[in-house]
Amino acid sequence: MKKAYVVAEIQVTNPQDYEAYRTQSTAAAAQYGGKFLVRGGQRIQLEGEDEIHNAGWRTVIQEFPSLEAAQRWYNSPEYQKALPIRQANSVGRLYIVEGPEEA
Repeated sequence: MKKAYVVAEIQVTNPQDYEAYRTQSTAAAAQYGGKFLVRGGQRIQLEGEDEIHNAGWRTVIQEFPSLEAAQRWYNSPEYQKALPIRQANSVGRLYIVEGPEEA
């Protein structure tokens, strides 16, 4: 089975209120089999930097057991409760990418 990875590129605009999102999204991810591989940390932009996407953004990568599990997490009541908090306190993009076939 192929694992799936949720990748988020986020620029937090209101760190204080964004913290509620982190708490809720962490609990939701764990409930649906998600594991954080990258959560913030130093980011060095090598290509594609512009006034919108730059080294000031945070990158988050979560691993899920499957594409379906990642979609269940995103569409879950738990994550949908957290989502408006992220959207109100940051700008960015989020997507799911399927990994290679497991050996």
